Amino acid sequence: MRYILWGMVKEGYYFGLPLLVLGGAAYLAQWTIVAVVLVCLALFVFSFFRDPERVIPDAPGAIVSPGDGRVVVVTDEEDAGRPGKRISIFLAVWNVHVNRAPAAGVITRMEYRPGKFLAAMRERASMENEQNVFTLSTDAGEMVFKQIAGLIARRVVSWKQEGERVARGERIGLVRFGSRVDVWVPKDAEILVKLGDNVKGGSSVLARWLPKTASSHLNELQDLAADANATPVGKQI
Repeated sequence: MRYILWGMVKEGYYFGLPLLVLGGAAYLAQWTIVAVVLVCLALFVFSFFRDPERVIPDAPGAIVSPGDGRVVVVTDEEDAGRPGKRISIFLAVWNVHVNRAPAAGVITRMEYRPGKFLAAMRERASMENEQNVFTLSTDAGEMVFKQIAGLIARRVVSWKQEGERVARGERIGLVRFGSRVDVWVPKDAEILVKLGDNVKGGSSVLARWLPKTASSHLNELQDLAADANATPVGKQI
């Protein structure tokens, strides 16, 4: 909550108040058109940095959207050799740009990747644009999500560090001024969205990925023990 002031993240004040002050000064100087433009820009900035509260789903295994926007990609994709699926969400300038953790867990790795500022709608943006890449260890396993800068949004900001534990739907950062967020989950996750769906950060469920049960762990251990104790049989002559 230290990042929120009256429904807006603090960055909104840093960028919006100077415009509002300049607009007031222009009005006093009777530069009416300039004043109107500056005040409108200030209102746009305040709207861009708004941070509404969200109802976070508590359903087991729910993977929520990291941001507001429209689903533009749902595709099969490998991550470090692991088969899975990637969901990409485009954030327009009128969407909320505060990003949230898609699941509860520990951030085991956070990597900043400098890059280009292609339009966030383009497929290449997922690989080539400036981005923060989070690896999140959850009860179900390891997943990845990204904050990706766009043509207008040219700065990715994270409020978290490696080793921190996050709750599902917790605020983790923002992208400053259209952008994109990606979520990668392993193949055993059930995808619940499709192309064109509009989603809300922290409240819309993108996928269901149930944690491993105690019985599945027991079966795995039994299989490993059986493999270890197996005696190879040679060819009989």
